[in-house]
Amino acid sequence: MSTAPSSTKDEAPKSEPPVPAPAPSPGPWASLRPLVLRLHFYAGVFVAPFLLVAAVTGFLYAGAFQAEKLVYAHEMTVAKVGDTELPISEQVAAARKAHPEGTVSAVRPAPADDATTRVLLSGVKGVDPDHTLAVFVDPYTGKVRGALEQYGSTGALPLRTWIDDFHRDLHLGDTGRLYSELAASWLWVIAGGGLVLWFSRRRALRKVRGTSGRRRTLGLHGTVGVWAAAGFVFLSATGLTWSTYAGANIDTLRTSLGQATPSVSAAAGGDHAGHGAATSSGNAEHGVGLDKVLAAARSEGLTDPVEIVPPADAESAYVVKQVQRSWPEKQDSVAVDPATGEVTDTLRFADYPLLAKLTRWGIDLHTGILFGLVNQLALMALALSLILLIVWGYRMWWQRGRGSSFGRPIPRGAWQQVPPQILVPGVAVIAVLGYFVPLLGIPLAGFLVADVVLGEIAHRRRKGAAEPAAKQRTSPRG
Repeated sequence: MSTAPSSTKDEAPKSEPPVPAPAPSPGPWASLRPLVLRLHFYAGVFVAPFLLVAAVTGFLYAGAFQAEKLVYAHEMTVAKVGDTELPISEQVAAARKAHPEGTVSAVRPAPADDATTRVLLSGVKGVDPDHTLAVFVDPYTGKVRGALEQYGSTGALPLRTWIDDFHRDLHLGDTGRLYSELAASWLWVIAGGGLVLWFSRRRALRKVRGTSGRRRTLGLHGTVGVWAAAGFVFLSATGLTWSTYAGANIDTLRTSLGQATPSVSAAAGGDHAGHGAATSSGNAEHGVGLDKVLAAARSEGLTDPVEIVPPADAESAYVVKQVQRSWPEKQDSVAVDPATGEVTDTLRFADYPLLAKLTRWGIDLHTGILFGLVNQLALMALALSLILLIVWGYRMWWQRGRGSSFGRPIPRGAWQQVPPQILVPGVAVIAVLGYFVPLLGIPLAGFLVADVVLGEIAHRRRKGAAEPAAKQRTSPRG
């Protein structure tokens, strides 16, 4: 019986195509980026007009400090620097002789050799109740060099006051302030989203040189935005500190943390309270008088510039406070008993709570005071950058599509791609921010509602257009 010979060799295995390596799963950012892009797009389109107004008026305000020195040089400076200044009481008397109306609310002695003294009058007919009439007096001769309406702790004169009101509320009062709060509420969101989008792009796509069209516009927009983003976030944060709604929430939070800005006690001390205090004359001379009060403040180290505030009533003291807001800041203050000329309370800026100091520095940096001309030039550069970014942003939208609409929007549904472990905490953070910054939360909710409604309308239109076609395909032929 024969048998088939067995093979002495193992059979070669059949060749199989190599198994491809599994594609790397997209990271959280890959799903988050479309949502950030859509938010950046919507915020840019709808909030940009408010930001544009804020940027233009902010640019003008930053330049108003230097313009003010030129426009009001006659009132702010003396004709000739003398050897000896007159006592403050005589300077005030000269101002009251020229302007007997109203009540002396404060006196600012000349802060420099060539500067005039300002005597501030409140309750003057024809002057805004929130403003004062500043009477400018030559400290060497007592001659009155003019009188101008003044506003705020920085001593803004009419030109800067007008621009400041335009920047803050468009001359519309409390209602107009909502525009600037809306701009400040969204500026940091737009800047932060732009940063994230820029750094997530491949390096090759960030180039400006050698590009054209929409890609060049995008490169310019991104490059300038990256360099200016930190400044925008700062302007947004500091602008919110004195806004209507977010500012009130910030003040409440600071107070609850014991970080509110302190003030010197203006109560007259001891058994002398009420003796020789405020009278109905409307002048600043009460009790020991301005000269001794100023001397008492000087003895406590309060150097120029200072402001002397007369007692508000028979139970109050004089308050002398430093008003230099440029670096290094001088913000010390003392209370002086009008009957004895003794200092009854002292408050040093060094003793302010940390958040109170940061708030003071932030506001002064925001308004261009802290570092003078350099600060103002930096603010003008930031404002100009924001103007350019807004123009480039709208241009990119135009270049994105020119069919029947101005430009194609970013596709919907981006939030559905975000993993729950990112989406849920993100929604919680946004809800908290929206509560404390209502002009961020309310428009954002409006964006979401509008987006859902528009998406539902588009869905129904597509569904309605698809049904006749489906019926035509399924209907039997005759």
